[in-house]
Amino acid sequence: MYYLLNLYEDDYNPKKLIIFLGEKSKKLLRYQRMIIAMRLRNSEKYGHEYIRNGTSSIFIAVEFKAMRG
Repeated sequence: MYYLLNLYEDDYNPKKLIIFLGEKSKKLLRYQRMIIAMRLRNSEKYGHEYIRNGTSSIFIAVEFKAMRG
């Protein structure tokens, strides 16, 4: 753990790359807008239903020290 924290203190060295990886899971949704008919003295309304289309993973790899100015 302390070894990883010490990596933040080191100066940037282009010969010694430090790449961090991140992952996030995301639900894939398809919204299905249902129109609820108008009635006397009421405006048109919409339902808020969705259909789940599974999940997907988002990955990112960053060499953050090269991005510093």
